[in-house]
Amino acid sequence: MSPMRTMPAGTPLGDAFHLYDTTLRDGAQREGISYSVAEKLAVARTLDALGVGFVEGGWPGALPKDTAFFARAAAELDLRHAVLVAFGSTRKPGRRAADDPQVRALLDSRAPVVTLVAKSDRRHIERALRTDAAENCAMVRDTVGFLVGEGRRVFLDAEHFFDGYAADPDTALRVLDAAVGAGADVAVLCDTNGGQLPGRFGEIVAEVIARTGFRVGVHCQDDTGCAVANTVAGVEAGATHVQCTANGYGERAGNADLFTVAGNLSVKLGMPVLPPARLQDLTRTARSLADSAHLPLDRHRPYVGGAVFAHKAGLHASAVKVDPLLYNHVDPARVGNDTRVIVSEMAGRASVELKCLELGLDIPEPAALARAVARVKELEAAGWSFESADASLELLLREEFSADAADNDADDDTDGAGRAAGAGSRGEPFVPVGYHVVERHEPGAAVCEATVRLRIPDVRDTAVWATAPNPPSAAEAAATAAGPGPVEALDAALRRALSPLLPWTAETFLTGVAVRVLDGGPGRAALTRVHVTSRDAEGEWTTVGVHTGLAAAGMHALRDAFAYKALRARRQRRPASSLSAADAS
Repeated sequence: MSPMRTMPAGTPLGDAFHLYDTTLRDGAQREGISYSVAEKLAVARTLDALGVGFVEGGWPGALPKDTAFFARAAAELDLRHAVLVAFGSTRKPGRRAADDPQVRALLDSRAPVVTLVAKSDRRHIERALRTDAAENCAMVRDTVGFLVGEGRRVFLDAEHFFDGYAADPDTALRVLDAAVGAGADVAVLCDTNGGQLPGRFGEIVAEVIARTGFRVGVHCQDDTGCAVANTVAGVEAGATHVQCTANGYGERAGNADLFTVAGNLSVKLGMPVLPPARLQDLTRTARSLADSAHLPLDRHRPYVGGAVFAHKAGLHASAVKVDPLLYNHVDPARVGNDTRVIVSEMAGRASVELKCLELGLDIPEPAALARAVARVKELEAAGWSFESADASLELLLREEFSADAADNDADDDTDGAGRAAGAGSRGEPFVPVGYHVVERHEPGAAVCEATVRLRIPDVRDTAVWATAPNPPSAAEAAATAAGPGPVEALDAALRRALSPLLPWTAETFLTGVAVRVLDGGPGRAALTRVHVTSRDAEGEWTTVGVHTGLAAAGMHALRDAFAYKALRARRQRRPASSLSAADAS
């Protein structure tokens, strides 16, 4: 077990424990990731702000982009917590370290720390390097000694160590001995193929420490899904250096996730591996680095995912209402995340009550609450899904909680989805009088064209009639616009028709459309479910629509999207004390 577990809470570990990030080198080997030099600099700054101890920037001399990164880093990076690391290999067989261009490039990088990779599996030494164990150890010894002599701190990544140790432990340990004997600070045991399981992994780490007395680190790939578990097992066995990547990025199945490892070591083992108060930046940093990689953050990623503190089952929600820690293994705020309640067909009253608190709605009378629960279950059974459509859910709840919700029928519903589309009932700024979408073909592409005719039921909110002495009771608008798909074309036509009357509609942007076709069942038409994500300066919101036709389902979702924006616009115009659940009705 690691001695760091006994340190007083909040005591910085400093050099006693290394949280080492290799996102910019090993993480960049993930399919689909390609950082520019500017992005690499930004990632390094982000990791430094989190408080990571070591940031591996890449392989100078081997990759031109990494060489350029280190050149710019020397002039532009002002790191407060992290130490920049250059990665590279030992000298080639039969060559002096001082004469090896790759080794020289490591010095030229001006990085204060160098991590060298070396073979530690006899099979790789003989078959891949085509040399023998003695020469391999000489390569390690010469290169480490040369770099240390030039004033660099050196870590050794013993590649394929666990497989090599199982096949020939003496050769694997000789490699470590050559490195540490020449001045390497840490011998990092690498599970390069990611094939280890935590039990034996921890045993090997403990055996190596007992046999050598060396400072040991671990580097774990995730091919068995155990990279994080193996890393923690290694720490409990005595490793004081862990190598990870942001969000587990890396080739094949990836690497040990920096945020999960840091969360486990901090929260579960009481090891202050990050500076005080930085643990709460874990979620924000994970999302920022996902953006830098141009990848979505896995919503189910431990500690930092958007769904990992979300509760869907009514039983869970009831318990969370009593005490959030009954179904959360840690207070989400400790890692910068928050608890969410998902309202679905599994929801009970507790789920809806908690969702109301989350959305800032007053808890209604029991009858209205029961009506809302029944309504959600009814719509979910009919194909609607509110799990990722909080904006539609809020509008639905406001509708049900309004004083006349029980009498609010499906009048004015132009496309047959009943109260799920209830015209005007959710504060929609418009009612479709008619619309149609046609597809026309252009050279090399198909383009959809939508035409809409709208009625504006309350002209008091429009820019044209707001100050008129005798405004009409309603207004009408029409427009035609094109888009790459039916929903996008409808959105463009709606904005073109509405923007002269309601300028705030131009503040919103369509950022995503997700379409799913649902089996309608025997003898029934298939349903189309459309989720629409919209954005304004304040953030994003998602709405949902369901219908047998794609255009109609899209119109439902877009009506809710504009209704939610109208609600936000009214919130901005009115004092907070004047808002009520009836604002959207």
